[in-house]
Amino acid sequence: MQTIDSTENTTRERTMSEQPLNPRPTNHHRMFLTCYEDTFGYGWHHVDLFVHDEFGREVNWVHWGVAEDGPDAADRSIDKYEPELERTTEWEAATSPAGMRYWTAEARWRDAA
Repeated sequence: MQTIDSTENTTRERTMSEQPLNPRPTNHHRMFLTCYEDTFGYGWHHVDLFVHDEFGREVNWVHWGVAEDGPDAADRSIDKYEPELERTTEWEAATSPAGMRYWTAEARWRDAA
């Protein structure tokens, strides 16, 4: 985003922070789940848990296999494999530019509530 500094009448670029970003994101700001439809028949049914920093950069992620596609199977897998993980929003459907259907939902650890 460009802004004009009226005192010096110059144009400069501004970032979200005046301080340089740490090149390796470490701040856990947002945690969310993603589950998929095996649209292209790869046979890899799974759920991802992503952690992003406050600038939207990926800090970490983990995934696990599920028997079926979609949110219902993802919820069952969370109950079974990560019972301390809690989905905090409804699943939101989307389609990737390549045509793959997927769903995302915000999440947190129950003890962080």
